[in-house]
Parts: sequence; C-alpha cells; structure tokens
Amino acid sequence: MSTDNPFEAMMKAGQDWMRQVNPQLESFTPAGFENLWPTMPKDMMETFMGKGLNPEGLDAKTRLLLTLMGLTIMGAQAEAQVRLTVCHAVEAGATKQEIAETIAQAGLFGGMPAMGKAMELANAVMTKGEDE
Repeated sequence: MSTDNPFEAMMKAGQDWMRQVNPQLESFTPAGFENLWPTMPKDMMETFMGKGLNPEGLDAKTRLLLTLMGLTIMGAQAEAQVRLTVCHAVEAGATKQEIAETIAQAGLFGGMPAMGKAMELANAVMTKGEDE
C-alpha cells in the first residue's frame, strides 16, 4: 500500500476488500452506501435496538429518534445516515410529526442550517413514492 496519499490508499484497499466480499460492489461509492442496507422490519429493529435486549428500556422508535437528533445536532453532515435513520424510524412507528419535532428540537442545539438540512433529507425520504 505504497502511495503518497494515505487516504486514497485506504479507500482503494477498502474497495478491493469489498469487491472480494461481493463482486457487485465493484462500482460502490460512499453516496451509494445507503442502498446496501434495506430498512429492517419493525420486529427486527425492536429485537436489536429496542426492548428485545432490555424489556424495561427504550423502544426502537425512541432510540431512532434520539439517533436522528444526534445526527442533526452534528450538522446533518452524514446524509446517508440521516436518511437511513428516518427510514428506520418510520418503520419503527414514528410519525412525520414526531420526526419533524425531533429535528426541530435538535435545531436548538445544532443550529438552523443543521436543522434545515435534516428537514430537507427527512422530507425527501418521507415523500419518496408519494409522487409516483
């Protein structure tokens, strides 16, 4: 792995590894990451992220809304993760209103630009398919 740019070398090594794992990942790009992970069914999310491991703890919907809040406060820079979290939150039972309120609350801590970006991403996810 000899190159002048260690970032490029690590990206190439990761892409080579991914091709070995799954040849269909030949054309993988970071922007296409979210297409690799389908939305988990609600029961599976509850088992892995909710009360399945801790019956007295938070449910999957609450955990996902908290995750969305954190991603928004961080500036909604991780666009794929915001979109995936919104998809999973909807599947876990979160309403559009709950998602919007979560993002709006996060805007108090992350700022208006972060809130605006997260709202834009969430809206795109929640309206996907409505126009079709």
